[in-house]
Amino acid sequence: MARAVGLDGTVPTAKDVTLLYLVKQVELAVRHRLDAVVAEHGLTSLQYTALTVLARHPGMSAADLARNSFVRAQTMTQMVLDLEGKGHLSREVDPSSRRRMLLTLTDRGRRVLEDLREPVAALEAGMVEGMSAADRAAFRAALESARRALGQAPPR
Repeated sequence: MARAVGLDGTVPTAKDVTLLYLVKQVELAVRHRLDAVVAEHGLTSLQYTALTVLARHPGMSAADLARNSFVRAQTMTQMVLDLEGKGHLSREVDPSSRRRMLLTLTDRGRRVLEDLREPVAALEAGMVEGMSAADRAAFRAALESARRALGQAPPR
């Protein structure tokens, strides 16, 4: 198997790999494994993410849900239709603005999240199983700090 060669013709070492690259590698690995876990319930990882956001923040618009689920509004429009078709969420007219629809989880949506709680927790536990409790806490703190620094703090 050929090894990657840098622009200067050298083979990069572990210390040469950027943090951004490592974060992306972790994100891709998590998404691949999460897709496998949630597929058993007929979901994608993006749909699962949208449902978890909606569980924490019921009554969001599709545009707000898109921003908090890291997808474009156009992508969320189709996702809402798919999730509504599966019976996981419902749309209601916003009483303060008849042009806006508010999204809420259905009982079925809450049940699927409950069914996925353990398998998703096991995935997370596997990701950090080689870390001590102190390392896990430091890892979480570092990720939260990086998120804040990049302006991606979660909604309150």
